[in-house]
Amino acid sequence: MKDVLLIADLHGQFGKIDSFLELNPEAVFIAGDITNMGPVDMVDDVLSRIDVPCFAVPGNCDPKEILDTLEHSDAVCLHGAQINLGPMTIVGVGGSNPTPFNTPFELTDKQIDDLLVHGMAKMEKTVHNVLISHPPPFETLDVVNGEHVGSQSVRRHMKNFDLVCCAHIHEQRGVKEVDGVKIVNPGPAMDGYCAMLHFGNEAKDIKIELLTV
Repeated sequence: MKDVLLIADLHGQFGKIDSFLELNPEAVFIAGDITNMGPVDMVDDVLSRIDVPCFAVPGNCDPKEILDTLEHSDAVCLHGAQINLGPMTIVGVGGSNPTPFNTPFELTDKQIDDLLVHGMAKMEKTVHNVLISHPPPFETLDVVNGEHVGSQSVRRHMKNFDLVCCAHIHEQRGVKEVDGVKIVNPGPAMDGYCAMLHFGNEAKDIKIELLTV
């Protein structure tokens, strides 16, 4: 898997899925907010249109029953879990730390920490170590109205990864590097935003393209 499509924040608007797939990715990462407070009944049909391996976590705007939908879909649900794929290891965490909006899938930072610890428990360090997290790390791509609203737990654990794929804050689309860790927010897919991740053969050789379809 060298060329991976990263999308997030679909919020129930799936009309651009085919356009995203025309980028010819070898796999797809979905970093949450697949629905907009539900419903989840269309999610399985949408994921079945993705004809390459797909790895997903829920977002804070997804109802918690989406976990069961993801588990029984063609995608791999990585919420609090990990998968080793040869030269790549992927850990995932969904939901978000608390927001002012009482969205369906909010967690305390302790719960996020527990999910990350659980997901990392069997993690095998490989060439590329990736975290798919709906909430961004604290103080990175997480500013809303001048305030940092990211997850302290994601920030604490991100040193264990080479790449953090996050979402949640629509206005913070971009790429940052902190202490050798790349962090990317692809922007809301409902507006046609995405990122292509290009993984080289060597550690840290990860190129990120922010794209619009």
